[in-house]
Amino acid sequence: MRPLLLSCLLLAAPPALAAPDQVRLVFVGDIMVAETPGELIARGGDPFAPFAPLLAAHDVRIGNLECVVATTGTAEEKPYTFRADPRSLPVLKRHFDAVSLANNHSGDFGKAAFAEQLDLLEKAGLPYFGGGRDATRAHAPWIVERNGLRIALLGYVEFKPRSFEADATRPGVAWSGEDDDVIEDILAARRVHHADIVIPYLHWGWEDEPDPSPRLRAFARRMIDAGADMVVGGHPHVTQGAEYYRGKPIVYSLGNFLFNGFDTPATTTGWVLSATVGRDGVVDWRTHVARLDADGVPHPDAAAASPCASPDRQSVRQCTGE
Repeated sequence: MRPLLLSCLLLAAPPALAAPDQVRLVFVGDIMVAETPGELIARGGDPFAPFAPLLAAHDVRIGNLECVVATTGTAEEKPYTFRADPRSLPVLKRHFDAVSLANNHSGDFGKAAFAEQLDLLEKAGLPYFGGGRDATRAHAPWIVERNGLRIALLGYVEFKPRSFEADATRPGVAWSGEDDDVIEDILAARRVHHADIVIPYLHWGWEDEPDPSPRLRAFARRMIDAGADMVVGGHPHVTQGAEYYRGKPIVYSLGNFLFNGFDTPATTTGWVLSATVGRDGVVDWRTHVARLDADGVPHPDAAAASPCASPDRQSVRQCTGE
């Protein structure tokens, strides 16, 4: 069953500016800038334009880059492989402050293409996390400081193939199948990197499943027990539930954000997560509904309800509005 969602519908005002000691973050789901979205970018279009005002209203903007951006490599033997042209990077950088590479498509064209992607991202000035030139760097948090707050973002994937994982000498993604490694990274984010806020962004679960599995629920709670302030997930290509645990929010799957090739109501509906954080953790949060068109481009649906914060930090409400 989905976590309990109260039926109260709220008409929300446009995003307000964060207080001097707070930071507004926004997370989107899977971003795939190959195929049809890539063709749109090549023609000079901007597939993120419908959400540009909402993204711009935040201090830190995060997405999952669900493809490899490269010019080299050979496609792996798997049902779907995605390689995007480097000309997509200026458009990504226009709207996002960092991207997670922890997903099951980052290695679609091999280790050399993944390493080229790291070079291209660094040259473009677009930070990344959840992947790196070796396992140590793949597991390292991206640290961003805004308004006096030090925020650590961690990225992990636990959906096959595990061959995309970074090891001691080869580049790749951070794997979350070894739960103890993730817990140690969360602890180190505070102990070593002195983060005020720690947020793991997971690529997990089974595709098309509307509810998180017992394993995901248990692991999310363990991450919060270790010190995570919020857990954010993606990968199933559909949205899943949201809940509180110990007063901290868990959003299990944001679904798709920019992704062509889907045609069901569930797979063409995503959530954009807006959260305000302060020194005591997540102050407020809500999701906004995105509807993907035939080209995979997301459009806001202000009339649709989706999960948002409750004052008691125990239950989850439903919100509508801009």
